[in-house]
Amino acid sequence: MKEGRNAIFPFEDYSDQIINSKNALAKHLYDNSKALLATKDKMSFRRAYDDLIYLNTLSPNFKDVNALINEAQIKGTDYVSVFTKNETNMVIPVRLQNDLLDFSTFGLNDKWTVYHSNKVKGITYDYGLIVNFRQINISPEQVKEKEFYKEKQVKDGTKPLLDANNNPVKDQAGNPIRVDNFKNIRVNIYEYKQFKTVQLTAKVDYINFKNNQLVDSFPVSSAFNFENIYATFNGDKTACETDYFQYFDKRSVPFPSNEQMIFDCGEDLKNKLKDIITKNKFRK
Repeated sequence: MKEGRNAIFPFEDYSDQIINSKNALAKHLYDNSKALLATKDKMSFRRAYDDLIYLNTLSPNFKDVNALINEAQIKGTDYVSVFTKNETNMVIPVRLQNDLLDFSTFGLNDKWTVYHSNKVKGITYDYGLIVNFRQINISPEQVKEKEFYKEKQVKDGTKPLLDANNNPVKDQAGNPIRVDNFKNIRVNIYEYKQFKTVQLTAKVDYINFKNNQLVDSFPVSSAFNFENIYATFNGDKTACETDYFQYFDKRSVPFPSNEQMIFDCGEDLKNKLKDIITKNKFRK
């Protein structure tokens, strides 16, 4: 029902209470984070980091909060020293070890874990990651030979169509009917296969440096095959499949050295190592 007058709604001003509450929360977060940073527990440092990040969004540039965030990040980070050990009776190529330890290409560093293949002065390392090379098996250089032949029919012009009495067959107009003529072609192939293989087995050890205890261990292996196929022929090479022609253009090549073979395992080994680390964190 309209009464023809203005309604008046009283509003309370809560600005001071909001500001006081915000300041009280900021002080609590700050004091609690300072207390957490005074402990020796990495999980406490990480909680302090999260609280300080929130405090910085609540009250930007509150006291020395930016310096404390940096301190919490450093203190809460696990530093992992990565290195290799050679328990085989063979020389591991230096470039393979360098490639395996180039963790900048792994993309594994996360918010709280940093991997170093070269120790940095002033950093206390929490864990060690050791790639232990256990065994390397390299096959002899082999050349396998085999001889085989291919045979097929190909079109070779046309010929008169003959009836059962060996007489030419004619069409309705009296013209001789001609059909495709086929002939057999054959090729003798001499195939040579150069082959050499390497298998590398290792294990990845996780070490807790605080007590020098083995945290976990993971087996890993990698293999690489060198193969070169080439061939020669005698006869009509079109008797074999066109896909095989590529081998007629190839020749024997030098076998890779043992060092090169071991190095060629590296990319596969690196991918497997990355997979192990991604699925198995140091802190569960």
